[in-house]
Amino acid sequence: MTDKLSWGILGAGNIARTFARGVQGSTTGQLVAVGSRAQESADKFADEFGIATRHASYEALLADPQVQAVYISTPHPMHAEWAIKAAEAGKHILCEKPLTLNYHSAAAVVHAARENDVFLMEAFMYRCHPQTAKIAELVREGAIGKVQMIQATFSFQAGFNAESRLFKNELGGGGIMDVGCYAASMARLIAGAANGKDFVEPLEINAVGHLGESNVDEYTSLVAKFPGDIVAQLSTGVRVNGDNKVRVFGTEGSILVEDPWIPSRNGEPTKIVLNQNGKERQEIVVEVPTGVYSLEADTVARNIEARQSREMSPDDTLGNLQMLDKWRAAIGLTYEAEKPVNYTRTAANRALARGASHNMKYGRVPGLDKDVSRLVMGCDNQRSMAHGATMWDDFFERGGNAFDTGYIYGGGSIEKLLGQWIKNHGIRDQVTVIVKGAHTPDCYPDRLTNQLKISLDRLQFDCADIYFMHRDNPEIPVADFIEELNANVKAGRIKAFGGSNWSVQRVQEANDYAASKGLQGFSGVSNNFSLARMVDPVWSGCIHASDTASRAWLTQNQLALLPWSSQARGFFVRGDRSFTADEELTRCWYADDNFARLERVQQMAKERGWSPINIALAYVLNQPFPTFPLIGPRTLEETKSSLGGLDIELTPAELKWLNLED
Repeated sequence: MTDKLSWGILGAGNIARTFARGVQGSTTGQLVAVGSRAQESADKFADEFGIATRHASYEALLADPQVQAVYISTPHPMHAEWAIKAAEAGKHILCEKPLTLNYHSAAAVVHAARENDVFLMEAFMYRCHPQTAKIAELVREGAIGKVQMIQATFSFQAGFNAESRLFKNELGGGGIMDVGCYAASMARLIAGAANGKDFVEPLEINAVGHLGESNVDEYTSLVAKFPGDIVAQLSTGVRVNGDNKVRVFGTEGSILVEDPWIPSRNGEPTKIVLNQNGKERQEIVVEVPTGVYSLEADTVARNIEARQSREMSPDDTLGNLQMLDKWRAAIGLTYEAEKPVNYTRTAANRALARGASHNMKYGRVPGLDKDVSRLVMGCDNQRSMAHGATMWDDFFERGGNAFDTGYIYGGGSIEKLLGQWIKNHGIRDQVTVIVKGAHTPDCYPDRLTNQLKISLDRLQFDCADIYFMHRDNPEIPVADFIEELNANVKAGRIKAFGGSNWSVQRVQEANDYAASKGLQGFSGVSNNFSLARMVDPVWSGCIHASDTASRAWLTQNQLALLPWSSQARGFFVRGDRSFTADEELTRCWYADDNFARLERVQQMAKERGWSPINIALAYVLNQPFPTFPLIGPRTLEETKSSLGGLDIELTPAELKWLNLED
């Protein structure tokens, strides 16, 4: 062994051969192993490159202790699986572009790399070439004045072949994902340089394209607007030859890059043509010591300790995939793997199962005969199965089994996605599903039942574990609601029920009536409850249960509280008197007493080494009555950060001190 980075090649196709030659020409790397799906192909590849160790499976390659970094060259849909498994094996990762088929599966890969503390880079080799850095430098220094327009094309004529990966929808075929991703990443890089940043995201996009007989994009163009009034025109395709150049136009000149995408295949110099108003055309020659794939291998080795590279950081990758998602959506391109019914495995291609090690805690809600996770996943922001499955798979693997949704969320789309996800994995008996309905202006007993039937139809099962009326209607006697809810219990449509944004006085009145008639009463209530006092309702008709009287009633009656905005919608992370850009945060939570609570949280966090947001959640979890806080993470990192609150135990005295009651 030497001090060089030891590479394993995962996959033995043509691009793997290209990169293997790059490693051999690098100054920092050495090839030590290859893994293929068959011994014959692994041996053939290893013989070609003089690799001693050859594995007949990808799993064996990842288990090889001599391999420090892996280059993943499988077809697009397999990238997520093997990148996640490589991260779990502790291997540094260079994964062929695109990192995954869409933004959300890429987020799962990025999260796995960060959780396992390994390097991750998407293999845009052109980003590792000094020519690309020079383009950004010229833009950043104002060589052509203010950037106005970017033109980038990467397109070729492949000739239709139904068996080629380029034309297979199930393999993520088409121009956008194969080479359009280059044009998108270049536009984001140049627009970023013009704005003094590494990259920026488009403010809006419009696109048209042609989908061929195999339902992939054969050619397409996009127009995007970036910050600074920069317009980008991008074209890509697999059935049309383009000029494959990059042009940047500014107020004082232009830049032409004749070979932007695969410069210096064998170490030859490249050039950038700079035209400045009133000056002679200038050719800027960029010399390099070796080929572009060798530069890519060296970039990885140089940035291992940082766990990411500036040339193509994970955040840059996520932004690029988000742009590609929008491009595909604009031309109506969806891959088979992205259809809701096909999310039957996790991003790592495993059957969904609770992880062996997790810190989730559980409790019981009256009326249910199963444990309920103390944290409940709010299902109201996942507008695609790609997003929902990524978030819900992760939550379930971390021990979460309770999911909250509502009739009005996403116009019904959230219930459909959640129900399909549950069906895909066959886990209906392993999860607790909270259904909400009867939101104002439909808070009437008869409308309650009609909406419930629709919700169950969307969810594709017969019975909700818990049903919450989303609002109260004080004009309706509690008896009418109790009778209707019990009729649904008798019909087998719900097991337990309660009210969201119901006062404890109305809940008490409802349960008194139920007791007098021998009927089932409220098992829980879902009001706002957090360490920070809700100064102004987040939405009309919302109420909290954070006051002294409500807490005393909950303690006495031991009714389950499933509070929403349990972490005050980020107040304990973003709350600052000088920060008023978030209108909702300012309106709902900014008050002198809340800032006093924030100061105490920050003091405790500093003394104990805890996160302020975890202390805020622990305040809710450690109440003297059963609580099941609803959390509404939009990213995997937000889910992980919430779980830390489960490990914090607060004494009654500490609860009072945090709430200014000492």
